Amino acid sequence: MQKKITLSEDEIPESWYNIVADMPNKPRPPLHPGTHEPIGPEMLMPLFPMELIKQEVSTDKWVSIPDEVRELYKIWRPTPMFRAYGLEKLLDTPAKIYYKYEGVSPAGSHKPNTAIPQAYYNKMEGVKRITTETGAGQWGSALSFACQLFGIECEVYMVRASYDSKPYRKIMMNTWGATVYPSPSDRTAAGRGILAKDPNSPGSLGIAISEAVELAMQADDTKYSLGSVLNHVLMHQTVIGLESIKQLEKAGDFPDIVVAPFGGGSNFAGIAFPFLRYNLEEGKNIRCIAAEPASCPKLTRGVFRYDLGDTVGMTPLLPMYTLGHNFIPAPIHAGGLRYHGAGAIVSQLLNDGLIEAQSFKQLECFDAGIKFARSEGIIPAPEATHAIAAVIREAQRAKEAGTSPTILFNLCGHGHFDMGAYEQYMSGQLVEHEVTQEEIMASLAELDTPLI
Repeated sequence: MQKKITLSEDEIPESWYNIVADMPNKPRPPLHPGTHEPIGPEMLMPLFPMELIKQEVSTDKWVSIPDEVRELYKIWRPTPMFRAYGLEKLLDTPAKIYYKYEGVSPAGSHKPNTAIPQAYYNKMEGVKRITTETGAGQWGSALSFACQLFGIECEVYMVRASYDSKPYRKIMMNTWGATVYPSPSDRTAAGRGILAKDPNSPGSLGIAISEAVELAMQADDTKYSLGSVLNHVLMHQTVIGLESIKQLEKAGDFPDIVVAPFGGGSNFAGIAFPFLRYNLEEGKNIRCIAAEPASCPKLTRGVFRYDLGDTVGMTPLLPMYTLGHNFIPAPIHAGGLRYHGAGAIVSQLLNDGLIEAQSFKQLECFDAGIKFARSEGIIPAPEATHAIAAVIREAQRAKEAGTSPTILFNLCGHGHFDMGAYEQYMSGQLVEHEVTQEEIMASLAELDTPLI
């Protein structure tokens, strides 16, 4: 029986899927951080090129992928899908498990799916430099790669905890021509303010976003780029799920459960949204599960309200499940999942009961990652291990219940730059962390943003 399911280059999707068109309740509008009034596209113009702003507010169901972007996708797309026979055997489960492997991209993750089009649209508008943030370095690597393709300067603010623990991600970005700074840094007012309060701050994505946004707003030839959360970013990632539908058709199968790690939403949206379309259009009941860390559980333990996307307050207020924009997650190795809030679309879907969320502790995730590596051969990134932990949990439930669901998950990237984390786990040095309710309530108590 075939294990690897492939597609040809001409089967790369020609359009991205915009789930907003099918949502029964559309996401609430972003608000001005000062007036709390809905904002228009003009407020976003200093940060993003107009084509991306149009996509951000679009309600069109399908948005065409530019030919130049689609040609560059061919460097690594279509990505392979595998039936996880080894994992199924290890778990002794009646469930069928498939995974879409995005680690074959040059940057080693799913992130170039949006980095390429974002760099393209910036180039078309004459942008010379892009600033951004990165957690574990996956997004920074992807945007560095994309900017190099289009001759755009790239400046990356990398969360300090990951900057220190993942030095080769920094070198990867440097190799593609990007400059990388640990965040918080002394290069911005936002960074200096954080360092004044805590010189040893491990940083957060919210802080790094503040720094990157501040610098982008200071120069006319510079724009800002975000790797998750925003509507257009989530939409670009739907190439993952759209390809997955075709691959499962070739396998003669269809998922009952779709799983992905969750940080801000792009990973989850990429694989889940095209399948959610069947729920919204045809009344199917595919369970879509977002797997997040117990140390940063915005979906499972946060609140649904307006909040800032950054720490300092330079971004619009977005309707989101949040732990509070001042929340500083523990410096776990899944740096890409250490974000205080969730994207507006995902938040609305969760609030409407159309998706699920589960949280996982770090040690359970690394145990799942090693099980996967030993049964399937691929060493997953720490972020991806959260999805694997969720899959193992669902596969075990199926065994206990005597059911045989088909499970699909997004193996969003490899862990080749995360060997230090695996070493700590195998030597018993990896520290467990689950945020307390007191910590969450203290962070939320600081919010003075509008309720929903």
